[in-house]
Amino acid sequence: MTTPNLLIIGYVWPEPQSSAAGTRMMELIQLFQQQGWKITFASPAQRSDHMADLTAFDVDSVEIELNNQSFDQFVLALNPQAVMFDRFMMEEQFGWRVEQQCPDALRILDTEDLHSLRDARHKAYKGGRNVEDADYSSDIAMREIAAILRCDVSLIISQFEMELLQSHYHVPASLLHHLPFMLDPQDLNKPRLGFDERVDFVSIGNFRHAPNWDAVLYLKETIWPIIRKQLPKAQLHLYGAYPPPKATALNNPKQGFLVKGWCDDAHQVIGQARVLLAPLRFGAGIKGKLADAMLNGTPSVTTAIGSESMHGELPWSGAVSDDPNTFCYMATHLYNDPKAWQTAVDNGNAIIYQHYNKTLLGNKLIERVNQLRQTLDEHRLANFTGAMLRHHHHKSTKYMAQWIEAKNKTS
Repeated sequence: MTTPNLLIIGYVWPEPQSSAAGTRMMELIQLFQQQGWKITFASPAQRSDHMADLTAFDVDSVEIELNNQSFDQFVLALNPQAVMFDRFMMEEQFGWRVEQQCPDALRILDTEDLHSLRDARHKAYKGGRNVEDADYSSDIAMREIAAILRCDVSLIISQFEMELLQSHYHVPASLLHHLPFMLDPQDLNKPRLGFDERVDFVSIGNFRHAPNWDAVLYLKETIWPIIRKQLPKAQLHLYGAYPPPKATALNNPKQGFLVKGWCDDAHQVIGQARVLLAPLRFGAGIKGKLADAMLNGTPSVTTAIGSESMHGELPWSGAVSDDPNTFCYMATHLYNDPKAWQTAVDNGNAIIYQHYNKTLLGNKLIERVNQLRQTLDEHRLANFTGAMLRHHHHKSTKYMAQWIEAKNKTS
């Protein structure tokens, strides 16, 4: 029996210590490896200091170029049985080349989160209004939904996004697969610090991510002054990759507002804090920092956007509020009350067990992949809209790419 090949085309090289997207990518890599797949990770992005050492995970890493037929030769020689596009932009760039060179390869889109939803909410937030139907018809939405329709299956991290895709955009359920974070419930059995052993608040998130940066400003200007007034000795430790000068300039030890930047081990710093704060005012998907908080027995206070699609009908592991005064009241209550704190920890354990069991989630995904590989011709015949979009998009993208390639050769 031959070893199947999975080619992952990454928008960036995976950085599991920097972002939830990087962690999710490594979860997917390890899942397919456990099923006997050989993994090749290719990306047109520059390699980074914080990227995972893919060689240590027995993953081949290949640098590829945009608008260059060298990719055609590469993918034809590799002959993958499945190709996973990391975010819709990679499907736009390389989907037609994959279809042309390897038409029988299963095409998977890992959306990470719906970029168009995050963009719609960001625009509405900046405009001081609610999201309107027109926000869902933006250019980025058209591009992203088209990529979903062109692929054989798309991995959707949020139940809210699953419902939005089907109800608003009328994407067939046969093209979607709900896949939240895949976590190991056994990690909940690792030693964790108790209430009395912990001190201070923590907030964490990649500073390049717009919702995270907005949350930092919200903490600085509104949330932390209220909490600090109630808890004058408490400190807030802010961690995250790629802090810009405007972020480090917010550091103020006298106010207990400590911008720490990069940390080598997010689990360690989260596991030492008594409460995690995540006042996210826009965004999409589900939040890695909040899942990490539950894994490490750290209650969290967040917003409706932060907790969206993360806990089903179960009580939250802490508190959820969009009102700043209520947010701060609940944060100080959890910080001061051992009983409320422990209840939040227990709630987090239940959420991990029920919603993020990696064995159950991984098995369902592999079953779906195997089923699609066996019925791929029939599956594609049933997706006329996707075939039509591929026909038109691939021709336009193909000729644009060839024009850019020819232009690069003459310049």
